[in-house]
Amino acid sequence: MNKENIILTETIEKRFLLIRGQKVMIDSDLSELYGVTTKRLNEQVKRNKDRFPNDFMFQLRKEEFNNLKSHFVISSWGGIRRATPYAFTEQGIAMLSSVLNSQQAIQVNIQIMRTFVKIREYLSTHKVLAQKLKELESKFVVHDEQIKDIINAINQLLLPPEKPKQRIGFNVKEPKLKYSIK
Repeated sequence: MNKENIILTETIEKRFLLIRGQKVMIDSDLSELYGVTTKRLNEQVKRNKDRFPNDFMFQLRKEEFNNLKSHFVISSWGGIRRATPYAFTEQGIAMLSSVLNSQQAIQVNIQIMRTFVKIREYLSTHKVLAQKLKELESKFVVHDEQIKDIINAINQLLLPPEKPKQRIGFNVKEPKLKYSIK
């Protein structure tokens, strides 16, 4: 992978957003990467609406859009938009390559797909590591309890023996008297 691809991959990774539990990219970010205007990208999508079902692309709700704008403080969407942006899932981004046929769009799309694969590999690696850490943690919990018991037993053995308590008061030693009834 050359330096240009590495920079592009890093740029792509920064533009992924988690919306409605899915990793997506916003139409304006995609249009910038593809080298077309957002208007042109959305025109092509609308002309090919059948290729973009709801699990490939969805339009953000006003609240989601406002949340994004407040999250990034400055709107990267070039000022006022009449409609809320579209969010494209991995499948939607792959489908964009069939409606945008420029050489740059094809190359960027290939790089985006590679980035998705890289992210999936990264996440699966972390799942495996997280599982192994959980297993180790459970083993150490059992060992920690056993070690605590051993330390408590050793501490009990190291304590000096308790001295018998002295009685308070007088000890009177009298011969026992025999009492009888007359």
